[in-house]
Amino acid sequence: MNLEQLRQGRIAVLLGGNSPERDVSLQSGQTVVNALQSLGLEVLTVDPAQPEWAAQLHGVRLAFIALHGPGGDDGSMQGALQTLGIPYTGSGVLGSALAMDKKRSKQLWQGIGLATAGFVALTRDSDWQGIIDRLGKVFVKPACQGSSIGMSSADSANTLRQSF
Repeated sequence: MNLEQLRQGRIAVLLGGNSPERDVSLQSGQTVVNALQSLGLEVLTVDPAQPEWAAQLHGVRLAFIALHGPGGDDGSMQGALQTLGIPYTGSGVLGSALAMDKKRSKQLWQGIGLATAGFVALTRDSDWQGIIDRLGKVFVKPACQGSSIGMSSADSANTLRQSF
């Protein structure tokens, strides 16, 4: 879709949402709104955390997804928009879901031979010292969370265990 096509209708910027990354989404979404308005485009802000949010999308030309975290860039919003027949920005349902799931992404990359840093999926029974011995200082990140929410670092077995 080019700029002239976008001028022929409203663009819905989806921002906020219910994830722990709501505040980040509100900020980045407002930046997108400002940029689109500076181009003379008609923009509607839609917060999926509000009741009846989907009804607001009636007649929009495009949905710009500025949501972060679960419910936003994990494939679920993409699936909802596809079901509603509304074109949207970014990756599709499967690409979004895979990108959000760090463990599955790493497994996919390894499976097709792409170089990727070592990783371990932690469980309650993990060999904490063995992980530190093998990887050294590590960064711990929730498998299905975006941004830097829940991220920590560990350079000892005790710190690693506590970060889990």
